[in-house]
Amino acid sequence: MSFEEEWNDLKQAAAQRQTGMRLNQLAPEAGGGGGTADLKSAPVRKRKFANTIETQLEKPTRQAGDTVDESMGAAARAFAGWDTAVGLKKSHEKWEDQVNRLVGRLVTNKTQLRNAATQLGNTDIDVGHSLRRPQSNISGL
Repeated sequence: MSFEEEWNDLKQAAAQRQTGMRLNQLAPEAGGGGGTADLKSAPVRKRKFANTIETQLEKPTRQAGDTVDESMGAAARAFAGWDTAVGLKKSHEKWEDQVNRLVGRLVTNKTQLRNAATQLGNTDIDVGHSLRRPQSNISGL
């Protein structure tokens, strides 16, 4: 028998065999793949931090930006026609940009904290539902 003939026979035999997954061990009594749990989440704390960002950081930051808007505008008007007014206007534009970016970051972090709290909780519930077997009429027999 040539190599090609033997190789073809082996390929046909492999194709006819039914293969499947085989586990080398059973899952631990608690279920899962074993080891210790390493994913921890505190949805209540995430929501609390998001609320802190909203009430103690986001609003005061906006207010501080608005306060500077008023005083900077008054100073620029007082120096109208001077190079100082142009400098004040440019620094004010930079200030506004930085305040808007900071507020944007705060809003993003607040939203991400709230989404993480919700998504991790929902994922946990979904996994629990998928692992529970539906009850049938012959359950418990």
